[in-house]
Amino acid sequence: MNKKLYRSTNDVKISGVCGGVAEYFGMDATIVRLLWVLGTLMNFFVGIVAYVACVFIVPEDPGCIDVDFKEKK
Repeated sequence: MNKKLYRSTNDVKISGVCGGVAEYFGMDATIVRLLWVLGTLMNFFVGIVAYVACVFIVPEDPGCIDVDFKEKK
């Protein structure tokens, strides 16, 4: 199976990074968000830099037909 990491277009709070990671690993997005916040607090805010990097590096989900409707192909 060829899975790729994408920013989510359905489960978005800020930019869809945690939603995309959750979809990739088959987890709940809330758990990923909590783990990201805890990791950020424990590692002197390195998680913020990693999140911003992911916003620019990880592409948005190409399966979205129309951004307004958020329909999947």
